[in-house]
Amino acid sequence: MDNKRRLVVTAVNSGQSQSAIARRYGVSQSWISKLMARYRLEGEAAFVPRSRRPHTTPRATDAEVVELIVAIRARLSRAGLDCGAETIAWHLGHTHHIEVHRATIHRILTRAGLITAEPKKRPKSSYVRFEAAQPNECWQSDFTHYRLTRPSGRAGADTEIITWLDDHSRAVLHLSAHKAITSTIVAATFAQTAREHGYPASTLTDNGLVYTVRLASKKRRGGRTALETDLHRRGIIQKNGKPGHPTTQGKVERFQQTLKKWLRARPDQPPPSPPCKRCSMSSPPSTTTDAPTGPYPTGQPRPPPTPPAPRPPPPPHPANLTTACATTASIPPAKSPSATAAPSTTSASDEPTPEPP
Repeated sequence: MDNKRRLVVTAVNSGQSQSAIARRYGVSQSWISKLMARYRLEGEAAFVPRSRRPHTTPRATDAEVVELIVAIRARLSRAGLDCGAETIAWHLGHTHHIEVHRATIHRILTRAGLITAEPKKRPKSSYVRFEAAQPNECWQSDFTHYRLTRPSGRAGADTEIITWLDDHSRAVLHLSAHKAITSTIVAATFAQTAREHGYPASTLTDNGLVYTVRLASKKRRGGRTALETDLHRRGIIQKNGKPGHPTTQGKVERFQQTLKKWLRARPDQPPPSPPCKRCSMSSPPSTTTDAPTGPYPTGQPRPPPTPPAPRPPPPPHPANLTTACATTASIPPAKSPSATAAPSTTSASDEPTPEPP
């Protein structure tokens, strides 16, 4: 029996005065008088809890703004773009000149049933946020798998999309799709991006074998991938996140989520481009105007580079004539202990072999 019912039953059956009942239960006499009047008027409905919502809410969001928020959410979702509270707040401020706090937008979307609650998901407040202080201070890179869709709706070719992203501005410096990402493609895309934007001071990737072999099996350890060799030669710091912690590369991971959502909304998806070529699909539009996200230059396309002139083979050293002849025999030479059989990694020595004059 709740407190309201107990007070009313005591006042009706005991015959005591309301002041005595108030002193007995430690409540005010006016509260007992209000309960008794409500009980005589409504009966058992007087014990049902009532809403404490105020009768008027002068600071409530206008109905037109609520409808606009829901419409922007639906439009961005159909286009395959981010449609969270922060993105909607940006569109309201820059397009409609309406300032609404992101928490208010989130509550409006929740009341409309457009947000699915995930109480078990790790809260963002527990993340340790970091950001490079200057452009080209750190580049993040990752590749993801995506299966293209034909215009008829049937499943298309499997692709792997690689991204190079600036940690400071979150600008996408390179974006290309390939049939399979190998260490050669990783090194080629890094070199191509560096020629256009300059070399970074450091890189941040996961522990994929196309990026590093530091966590590979014992048979594959001891060498370097093509990217590791290039970074070591140029004195660029290579940073790798802990295994099982993708949030360390959260910026590029979040962009890949946006990219896949944008691709799923495109009915016409092109096939993957040849190795070391840029994909023909455009980058998803950004919600900000100061940070470009597309991988394409705005000027005219560059002419293809002139292939280097062939170099004559170096003359064999007299002491190595036997080894040189053995290499051209029909029996293939034995593999180096540091070589790897995986197609996604390449092994190299600590220092690059100098080219012959």
